[in-house]
Amino acid sequence: MATTSESTASGSPASESTASGGPATGTTAAGPSDSPHAGPADTPAAVPVRAGLPGRYLLWLGGTQAGLLGDAALYFALGWAASAHGGGAAGLVLTAITLPRTALVLLGGAVADRFGARRVMLAGDAVMLAGTLALAAAASGPGIPLRLLVAAAAVIGTVDAFYLPASGSMPRRLVGAHQLPRALALRQAGGQVAALLGAPLGGALVAVGGLAGAALADAVSFGLVLLVLLRVRPPAERGPARSAADSPGLLREAAAGVRLALADPLLRAALLLTGAAAGALLPVVSLLVPLLARTHGWGAGAVGLVGGGEGAGVLVVAGLVSWRGTLRRAGAGAAAGLCTASAGIAVLAWAPGVAPAVAAGVVAGAGSGLFACHLGPLVLGGAPEGHLSRVQALLTLVQSAALVLSTGLLGVLADTAGARWPTALCALATGAAGLAAFSSAALRRA
Repeated sequence: MATTSESTASGSPASESTASGGPATGTTAAGPSDSPHAGPADTPAAVPVRAGLPGRYLLWLGGTQAGLLGDAALYFALGWAASAHGGGAAGLVLTAITLPRTALVLLGGAVADRFGARRVMLAGDAVMLAGTLALAAAASGPGIPLRLLVAAAAVIGTVDAFYLPASGSMPRRLVGAHQLPRALALRQAGGQVAALLGAPLGGALVAVGGLAGAALADAVSFGLVLLVLLRVRPPAERGPARSAADSPGLLREAAAGVRLALADPLLRAALLLTGAAAGALLPVVSLLVPLLARTHGWGAGAVGLVGGGEGAGVLVVAGLVSWRGTLRRAGAGAAAGLCTASAGIAVLAWAPGVAPAVAAGVVAGAGSGLFACHLGPLVLGGAPEGHLSRVQALLTLVQSAALVLSTGLLGVLADTAGARWPTALCALATGAAGLAAFSSAALRRA
């Protein structure tokens, strides 16, 4: 399943330092390893950080990346099929994914914490396997009705609401605390590769077999993930799931997860920073770069180059962190990442040509990756063992809400003042968030 939290601090999606910025080889973020909530997957501190990641995690990650690639191809195919019905129809299909995902994600986190993340993922993959096979059969005839696309999007969004919190908690369940930053960085790198390859793969599948071909390919990826999950069993889930009779209602459990995160100084600061980053960083490439390109008359190719540069920056930083480990102070690393991204966005706003814009995209992507690779371990490592999925659900909700709000406001500002000023505003907001992170005692000590 696709993840939104990888885009910033997790994912979805979706990315460690002293303030001076030099990588501290062999060190990790302090948050997860020092957390009083360390789970059963934790290992003694004497284990070297550069030790290989567990085989069960690498197996799960390989299956997950195959699923992400299949999802990205299907999302492209859905968008292409919806565009044949007009812009309003395409927006309706996207809304049909986003709305149930946002409305149900906190409930999905509570379900995963109560019944087990692996069980929820198995159920989600089984539903999507059946759903994509049904979509492939329904889309094989002449013409694709809009109601079919909306129904498929609604199923995807609903399953995502339960799947994303469960999937986001799996690294903590499969690796020790000392390895968590490298594990999350490797996941981020794989997700970025899937994002870069998804659209070309989706285009090729649509060209050969239409929406039905893309849906069938995604069904194969869900089958592969199911096989992997049958082999991988987190140690914490070897016992029976908690009985519903022994637990409060799911809505109360979801609310308890929110209260816990808001009461914890580190989690509260990390969630606020994640919302600020999602609102200021994510709309730049998806919304503002195309508008800037139209303003300068650069063409669609330039948009692709800037987006590719941003993705390459994320990928390089995530790859380095997964290989070398994080910096000594994860909170300072996250703050430095936002400040770096701010500089890249500022250059992008006033770039005189395509080459400087691509270079600015690389800098912004590197900062985004640095931020995500440091903040992700703090959020996941700082959550209590019994609240892992609920904290991930709240992370997804914060990102989605901030993105929806900022995208609308930035679009209106671009219509009235041009594309440069909202881009400059994103640079200012990202830099302010980075400085706020440096001044936060909870993040500064992490």
